[in-house]
Amino acid sequence: MATTNDIKNGAVLNLDGQLWSVVEFQHVKPGKGGAFVRTKMKNVVSGKVVDRTFNAGTKIDFATVDRRDYQYLYTDGDGYVFMDTDTYDQVTIPAATVGDAKNFLLESATVTIAMNEDNPLYVELPASVVMEITYTEPGLQGDRSTGGTKPATVETGYQIQVPLFLETGTKVKVDTRDGSYLGRVND
Repeated sequence: MATTNDIKNGAVLNLDGQLWSVVEFQHVKPGKGGAFVRTKMKNVVSGKVVDRTFNAGTKIDFATVDRRDYQYLYTDGDGYVFMDTDTYDQVTIPAATVGDAKNFLLESATVTIAMNEDNPLYVELPASVVMEITYTEPGLQGDRSTGGTKPATVETGYQIQVPLFLETGTKVKVDTRDGSYLGRVND
């Protein structure tokens, strides 16, 4: 059994039968009274973020989380099929677990999947991906000015906001955390 002194960012705790990932923590030693650990934790399944304080030295239960690289193969009905890049084993992850990551999943993309006792917890994408714009309204002459944006659909069907001068067929870099446009990619 570990204690609060072992808490690190990214550690996964098993509290009341639920898994919580530590987003940030701070050891606090006030002038009066006992020391304590203030944490901000995110529920691994629901994504809910909570603040929780533990007394220093309190025993806590760390969950074993196995993070491995997988390659996305294809969608099969209600699940997404991935292949372990080391063992070539295939695993099907339910759409609910994949969540918003589906908007940025391209065939043969490498992602990290966190597993706890062979149960998939979440799919972690790289910080950004390069995608091709499959449809956007054509830019008009004079649209080269700064500031304006227009909607564009990328190859997964997800819609992002891009500058007015971009056209269909352009490759762009997209932030996977919020879906924002990061820049044009030249071939």
